[in-house]
Amino acid sequence: MAARAEDLLPVEYFHVAFTMPAKIARIAYWNPKAIYGLLFRASAQTVMTIAADPKRLGAKVGMTSVLHTWGSALTHYPPIHMIIPGGGLSPDGKSWVARKPGFFMHVRVFARLFRRLFLEGLMDLYCAGQLASFDDLGRHTQENAFVQWLARFRKSEWVVYAKPPFGGPEVVLSYLSRDTHWVAISKHRLVSADANAVAFRWKDYLIKRGDRQKTMRLATPESICRFLIHVLPDGFHRIRHYGWLASAARKANIKKIRVLLGTQRAEQTTKTAPEPEITPLTLREPCPCCGGPMRIIEIFRRGQIPLSRAPPQK
Repeated sequence: MAARAEDLLPVEYFHVAFTMPAKIARIAYWNPKAIYGLLFRASAQTVMTIAADPKRLGAKVGMTSVLHTWGSALTHYPPIHMIIPGGGLSPDGKSWVARKPGFFMHVRVFARLFRRLFLEGLMDLYCAGQLASFDDLGRHTQENAFVQWLARFRKSEWVVYAKPPFGGPEVVLSYLSRDTHWVAISKHRLVSADANAVAFRWKDYLIKRGDRQKTMRLATPESICRFLIHVLPDGFHRIRHYGWLASAARKANIKKIRVLLGTQRAEQTTKTAPEPEITPLTLREPCPCCGGPMRIIEIFRRGQIPLSRAPPQK
């Protein structure tokens, strides 16, 4: 939270989500690392390309992308949620280009470019032999057949939706700290759990009016299976930063933007407090665990591997 708080700017933040058709999401079920990586790349490239267009914003934007793979009932539903500051750096990097309040960009423009980039990337993965399939998609063993199968998705409308802007930088921080550091289900939704069944609360979004809250009860093995769907491949990062928020130059870019926005505070020189003196260990200190007398076994420098690996014998 402290690290992200330093990155927040006094501007409006927008929340955009990129989704894929359910039948393509099934490929992600079998190829999570390849498809989730493509989902990150295609969505980030979409926003940066359109934002750089002089007819749209004409600026380099920054964004934080978060992968969610679950629905309320622990089903497999993998959208990218993107947090985007409302503006960007001009092409020469000398000014801040602000977006008008309450509106970022048309989501339909996002959806069509995202669809093209994602399908092109999916075809590249297929041609490189990086996709596995375990149901009726397996019959598409020839490239022409796979191309024909993808053709239907080139004509359909993909869903990219923009949520209402965040209520301020504090709400962005709350979202990043609360909604991104747990997997599939939070503790407060659990009702009961034992060796036989797990019960939890979920929202039925098919209900347009009235109480959407329901309780689902699953056999324990089924609940474990649903949870494990959302455990990401080893080493896969669920939160990524792009544009001027990319890690390589994030601090320098944020400092520059604060100056352009007129919010950079003058750096105050503070005297470094003297470090407390460290009293060397002697034989007079008792053991902090049992209170008994201690004896020095070995003294070694920082970074040196101690020779004594096992505790002394009594």
